[in-house]
Amino acid sequence: MADQRTSTSGPAPNSPEGYDSSLLPDFDHEFLSYEDLIAFANALSAPEHSPSTDDLTSPTALSGNDGTNSFSGERSKSRESLFITAQNDWAPIHPPRKTSRKKKGTRKPRRSRDETREGYLYSLLKWPLLGVVGAWVFGLGISYLFTRLYIWLYENFVAWRGKRERLRRKLQGAETYADWVRAAKELDRFLGNDKWKEDDAFAYYDYKTVRRVLDQMKRSRRKVEAEERGILNGTGGKRRAIQELKALVEGCVKSNFVGVENSRLYSQTYYGTKNLVQQFIEEVERGVKILIDTNELGPEEKRTLFKRLHTNFGRTALCLSGGATFAYYHFGVVKALLDADLLPDVITGTSGGALVAGLIATRTNEELKKLLVPALAGRIDACSESITVWGPRWWKTGARFDTLEWAKKCSWFTRGSMTFREAYERTGRILNVSCVPADPHSPTILCNYLTSPDCVIWSAVLASAAVPGIMNPVVLMMKTRDGTLAPYSFGHKWKDGSLRTDIPLKALNLHFNVNFSIVSQVNPHINLFFFSSRGAVGQPVTHRRGRGWRGGFLGSATEQYLKLDLNKWLKVLRHLELLPRPLGQDWSEIWLQQFSGTITIWPRVIISDFWRILSDPAPKQLARMLHVGQQSAFPKLQFIAHRMKIERLVDQGRNENRLGFRRGSIESILSADDLKKLLKKNGEETENPSATEEDTDLGTTGDEDEDVKGEALEIAMAAKMKV
Repeated sequence: MADQRTSTSGPAPNSPEGYDSSLLPDFDHEFLSYEDLIAFANALSAPEHSPSTDDLTSPTALSGNDGTNSFSGERSKSRESLFITAQNDWAPIHPPRKTSRKKKGTRKPRRSRDETREGYLYSLLKWPLLGVVGAWVFGLGISYLFTRLYIWLYENFVAWRGKRERLRRKLQGAETYADWVRAAKELDRFLGNDKWKEDDAFAYYDYKTVRRVLDQMKRSRRKVEAEERGILNGTGGKRRAIQELKALVEGCVKSNFVGVENSRLYSQTYYGTKNLVQQFIEEVERGVKILIDTNELGPEEKRTLFKRLHTNFGRTALCLSGGATFAYYHFGVVKALLDADLLPDVITGTSGGALVAGLIATRTNEELKKLLVPALAGRIDACSESITVWGPRWWKTGARFDTLEWAKKCSWFTRGSMTFREAYERTGRILNVSCVPADPHSPTILCNYLTSPDCVIWSAVLASAAVPGIMNPVVLMMKTRDGTLAPYSFGHKWKDGSLRTDIPLKALNLHFNVNFSIVSQVNPHINLFFFSSRGAVGQPVTHRRGRGWRGGFLGSATEQYLKLDLNKWLKVLRHLELLPRPLGQDWSEIWLQQFSGTITIWPRVIISDFWRILSDPAPKQLARMLHVGQQSAFPKLQFIAHRMKIERLVDQGRNENRLGFRRGSIESILSADDLKKLLKKNGEETENPSATEEDTDLGTTGDEDEDVKGEALEIAMAAKMKV
């Protein structure tokens, strides 16, 4: 785990092969068919149906169009006279009526009466309050900038001097993880962090319990190994020793057991953590391996054991934030995880991060190693149009980018019209994409192979990137049984997921039992506000040998106060409904939602990135982004490796006891008992011939929901009819 190889199986990023686009898999292949593009165009231009007159279960209503080709312009005049679609996200749905001239000073209100508390005091005090709070927020922002400038000057001209500065430059110049580890160990030795690793005591975990459990696990493991060699025959038997080891493993394989996954344990050194924690992780790994390989536990006992371990330990997810072209830093983060064999199976992306996540989830590891090179910039051409092209479009439609053109370009990253279920079956990775309804009050959805298995990935990526003013809301598409595309969710329109849920941790925990998140955060509007006063994972405080505060206690205290006060007043503006809604959008959530996870990776951007925020990177620029993304991920890999060691062994134990099913099939989620119960509810009991007691178990991946159970009932009924 945490492989320290100096190169990958693909081309090295700085080699001539890394800039050769002919070596990229499917570089010149266009996956999206003309029929799929026409179906998408029809869905975008279709009028909204009236729920009082249309049958929502009919194919016409579900598809959202009348079967005509929007490119041919053969729509009937009667339908044109009845319906008109909105030109953009904030334009009115119906055209203005040319009846009587409106009085001067009257206009359509941005909000309806039931959206705000109407009254004389509200109308009288709204704008004065907004002005006072806005001026205070502006003053706090200026003060925060000066505070961060002081801390930067303090760290660069006071803390980093002499040999420490030379060692830091060597660390930042490392091209591979192996080189980075050697430089980090050298810097730790110079700062005396090795002594900290040898001392078991630390305030942020229960070292006494860890030490006691470690000793007991060693004794139990040695008993099992002695029994296997026949040394201790007749002293209680191998069965008793296995049961003792099983009880210990089950007791400590839990999320953040007695604090061993506390990030502070990895924030005091540049590489590694307490030696006691390292030994504990290795001993738990040995114990789980023994339980996987032993014959003293029956299949049912193993199945129950690893089901409980999986539930208690949870899963890890990689979350890629939005951020326009800043999102290409995610490629470097993914490359670092891929080279170290630490890429999680659960991946979520929002806006620009959704495009990167789509590429990861639809490609195998071998394909990704060849794709994550500077030559990939040849396929990134979403912003290639000049201002003479997109300027008139923006003035006419309110969107800078053309939706159909983006669909064609985005489909290469998702291997054409691949669905979430098909991507899961191809790579084993669970892709999640956040989408926000165009209606400001409807809940967001997290598209994945459970909630929307037949939804086409590229349509979800477009919806997650539809920022008001950049691209108009889009219709999600789904693949029907005959392979054609039709609108998803009755043709409703969706937009940028980062407006509300940039990092959907609650939904991931609900669907997939995710309780450990790796967040790659590149949003430019909150990048400045990321600050770890006591250091971050693999990045300890620069002075007082890592035991102090960044910028001194006074500097860190000032930074924390200003940031918390800014957050408070932004919440006041939102809850009092004082904020205006430019482009018809409530923008408060882009500041007040959660942007971090268990581990948060912040690639270091440069000033010129803000100027190129809506432009395509050249190969050299992408090479720099790959390097910076890798550099930002290197300090976190050891922490991630300790987590992934146990998680993958638990998954291995579960998978070895539930073989024989197609990945993503309903039998791999529900057991035979559950299918029987579903049949009993229908009035008759039968047995599913495709599943037996020995090769299925109750799916405890945290991903059963009512839709899945409904699908299970359909499959069970089909099996009964066959019998």
